[in-house]
This record gives sequence, structure tokens and C-alpha cells, in this order.
Amino acid sequence: MNKQHQWNVGYFLIAFAVLLMFQEWWASRNAVEALPYSEFVRLLKQDKLTELVVEQRQISGKLKEPVNGRSYFITERVEPDLADELAATGVTFRGKAENTVLASILGWVLPFILIVALWSFFFRGIAEKQGFGGLVNVGKSKAKVFVQRDTGVTFADVAGIDEAKAELEEVVSFLKDQPRYSRLGARIPKGILLVGPPGTGKTLVAKAVAGEAGVPFFSISGSEFVEMFVGVGAARVRDLFEQARKAAPCIIFIDELDALGKMRGVGAFGGNDEKEQTLNQLLAELDGFDPREGVVLLAATNRPEILDPALLRAGRFDRQIVVDRPDHKGRAAILQVHMKRISASQDVDVDRIAGITIGFTGADLANLVNEAAITATRRGAETVGMADFTAAVERLVAGAERKGRLLQPHEREVVAHHEMGHALAAALLPGMDPVHKVSIIPRSIGALGYTLQRPTEDRFLITLQELKSRMVVLLAGRAAEELVFAEVSTGAADDLAKVTDIARQIVTRFGMSELLGQAVLERQSASYLGDHMIGVREKDFSEQTAREIDLAVKGLIDEAYAQAKELLATHRDDLERGARLLLEKETLTPDDFPPLRPAISNVKLAAIRQA
Repeated sequence: MNKQHQWNVGYFLIAFAVLLMFQEWWASRNAVEALPYSEFVRLLKQDKLTELVVEQRQISGKLKEPVNGRSYFITERVEPDLADELAATGVTFRGKAENTVLASILGWVLPFILIVALWSFFFRGIAEKQGFGGLVNVGKSKAKVFVQRDTGVTFADVAGIDEAKAELEEVVSFLKDQPRYSRLGARIPKGILLVGPPGTGKTLVAKAVAGEAGVPFFSISGSEFVEMFVGVGAARVRDLFEQARKAAPCIIFIDELDALGKMRGVGAFGGNDEKEQTLNQLLAELDGFDPREGVVLLAATNRPEILDPALLRAGRFDRQIVVDRPDHKGRAAILQVHMKRISASQDVDVDRIAGITIGFTGADLANLVNEAAITATRRGAETVGMADFTAAVERLVAGAERKGRLLQPHEREVVAHHEMGHALAAALLPGMDPVHKVSIIPRSIGALGYTLQRPTEDRFLITLQELKSRMVVLLAGRAAEELVFAEVSTGAADDLAKVTDIARQIVTRFGMSELLGQAVLERQSASYLGDHMIGVREKDFSEQTAREIDLAVKGLIDEAYAQAKELLATHRDDLERGARLLLEKETLTPDDFPPLRPAISNVKLAAIRQA
């Protein structure tokens, strides 16, 4: 019998004993005189009884003169005919009730059992859903234990993160062959922290380590350590490491470590006692266990900037591995892994798909392959073709088509000229990503049209001129509206937001403004989840500098807008022809409209950059 059942039985026995004591006290308090039936008949004839209560099996009432200090009596009934005959003989006789001890006990115990059952099934279930948890299990770890057959993941299923995989292969080697590392005094890092954007494969690679090593895999989320009771999280940390030591060699994986390891004492209202105690216990466990025991701690987070410094110091999480978005080669490898699960046609070019999915994570690429398969199934195809992958990319980037949304004729013309302005500017300016498709079909994200540019290579450095060209392309849509209709619409709202952001970063982050020099006036957020700060931006410069920033940003935007109008005015005929063709076909590619082809080929552009 485990401890939980022992506690439950103990509670039941205590409650039952209290119930019996109460029953005995109540019975003694309401004690009555038990009379033989013959005595009852005699007292009745002498008129010494009152307040009689006649029941089916017994008669009770009050004695006018107390007997043995008791004023109430009770007697068991006897059949009237038999009572008359017995009374005539003068013998003393009494009735005897049936043994109802069992019935009485059940009458007391069954309601109690019913109450306990109702509490167990209803109240405790509701309490656990509300976060209170069971009082018996509050200190138990909720870690889910996986062994090799449950993970089902090996390094063959992981692609696109070769550097991270190479470092984690050392962990597998240590778990399989500990003497090889210990012969020179080397030890495996106590903790390995996987950091990177969401969807890059941190959890997947951790499961692959357990699958390759063939050891138990303790998986738990950081939020599962924290409860409303102070000290519960710390107890769960102790319990988790105790289980791991018994199962060594093994791997402990804590997902979303930021929920548990958030920096202490941060915020206007101070720290959180429960979270801080849980974190302190984790720090103590990391200091206390010996890595030679074969317990390896893996953790993952996409918010490393908020983790407590004590957690990241050497001796705790000794090694931090960045799992970043894959490059072109990595995306191609990831696509190869996921495409094994679908029936792809011969025309599918993995390198081409990798080229149009710059910025996609491993999860995005898995979703892309699934969307392509769904698209092919929807049209009744036998295999998944390249057109299905292109449609899936457009769906993920721009949203689903909404052909049911009907625009007025004038609005369609405005949207057509707006999108053609973007496309022509992208084709005419050197160094811009080539245009892949232009459409005026509304999308689910709210766009009335879109211009899809397809990058040809991964870029890590961008020059000032290329940033200015991007601003020109973004403003070309509004410039086309003003050039053709002599007025502007609200359709450029998203373009203006992006242009303003680029111009502000040129001035404040990249030090590319001649007026303000090389100073960095606004710092970049270190968060993988983006900068979602509420309120005004942090600034440590004067009002005069703020004015100069605003003027520099405005100057860059005005310059880009003027260049966009001049560029489109020079190619007004192409703009008009492209807009009419777009109104007719609704979707165009460079093959349909040659002016959309880039002015400088990628080969020439690469030669210029190399020179």
C-alpha cells in the first residue's frame, strides 16, 4: 500500500471513530427506561403513563413518576391476544426487537461514504482544475517519463541545425561511454540550455538526444513546478531530481525554462515567493548533483534575456546552444525530412522551395509541407506538385484567398495600380528581391492585394542604399495612386508603418544618418519573441536630439517617396499596361508581364558585390 492510500484510510478511520463517539454521546444524553411489556400494561392500568407514542414495533412515552431517575420509557410491543393471555397468568413477559445493529451502522456509515465519494469525484476534480491540486500530491513531480520507444525521435529526424546537433552528440557519447570521457578528467556539462526562436526544433532535438542514447527521458514544462502554495514548486524540483538519480543515466528536459527561471525581484511589486523558492531549489540541485552520476539536464527557452544570471553562470548551465532559423541548406534538409511523409511529384524542386521560404523555421516548413499536401488533396491530385507548394507558401505568407469579397470597380483600379507600383519599383531598382507574383485577389489577413517578392539568397548584411531602395518599393504603391488618381487612399497604411520603422532604424540603430553620426540612440531588444514593450520607447537623449531624429526620419521618407514618384512617372506606360492586365487576369507573374523581370540579373549583382 502506497503512502497516498495509507493517508486516505487513516482519514477514514479517524472520521469513523469521531462519528461513533458522537453517536454514543447522543444516545447517553437521550437515555430512556426500558420496561417489560407486562410492566407497561400494569402501569397503563394504574394511569401512571402519559404522552404515549405507539409505533409498529415499540411503544414510548413519559412516566408520571420517574423510575431510576428516568422520566421516559420504551417497550417492545407484543401481539394483543398473546399479551392478554400472558397477563392473565401473572407472569412477567417482554418483547424483543430484532437485531438492527448492522442496519444502524450502515445507516450512519453509508451517508458518510457517500459524502466522501462526492468530495473525491466532484470537489477534488474542480479544485485541481482551478489550480489547487490534491493536498496529497502537491509535492509530487508531474514529469512525464519517456523511454526510447516513446520518443520515437533520433538525430536522423533532425535537420537544419547541424551545429547544435554536433554539440549534443557529445552528450549522447557521454551517456553511452562514460569511461572514455572520464579517463582524462573531463566531465559533461551539468546543464545545457537550448535558446532560439519558437519553432526551431529545441524540443525535437532534446527528444532526439534521449532517443539516440536510449535512456529515460524526464520531460516537464517550467510552468508545472509552480502552484499557489508556497514551497510546492521546490518540493517538486527535489522530487524530480530524486527520481532522475534513481533512473540514472537519464535526461531531464525542462521546456519553457523562463516560466521557472525568471529573474528574481523584477517588477514594481517585488518578487514572487513561490517562484523564487522554486528557482532557489533548482539552483541548489544544480550545485548538488554530480554529473558523473549520468544525469544530464537539458532546458529550452525563447526568452533568454529574462533568465536569472545565477542560473546561467558556469557550473549550472555550463553550455548554451543557439538553435536559430535555418539557412538555405538547412531549409532544404528539413524539407527533405518532412517530404518523406507525402507523395511528392517529380517536378518538386526542394532548392527552389528553400529559396522562397527565407525566414521559415522548422515548424513553419513542416506546416508548409502539410498545407501543400492538403492543397493537392483538395484538387484531387495523385501527387503533391510544385504548384501546390507555391500555393501553400502564398497562403502562409499572405493568407487564404477571399474571392467572395467583391470590390467596387474604382477600388479594384486603385488596388491594381497600387500593387503594380510596388512590382515595377522592385523590378527597376537594383539589388531588390525579384517579383514572384502580383495579385489583386483579397486575402484573409485584410490585404486587398499583394506583391510577393522571392529572395534568391540569404542575406546577413544590408547596405544603406539597399535599405533606401526597400523604402522606395514600399512607397511606390502610394506614389502610383497619387500619380494616376491625383489622390491617396488608406491602402498604404501597412507600407507606411514599415517605411517608418526602416527609416527610424537607419537613424537610431545603424548610425547611417549624416546629421546624427555613428551614435546608437535606441537599443535593439534581445528577445526572440520581438519587442512588445508597452508605452514610450526608452530614450537617453535630449529633446533637441529627439527633434533631429524626427527630422532625419522625415527626410529619408520624403526622399524615398519623391524617388518612387519619379521612377513611376518615367515608366508610366508600363504602370498603366500592367494595371490593365492585372485587372483582366487578377494575378500576374514576370512571365505574363516582362517589365516585372529584374533590371540586373542575380549573376551580375553578385559580381558587383564581389568587386
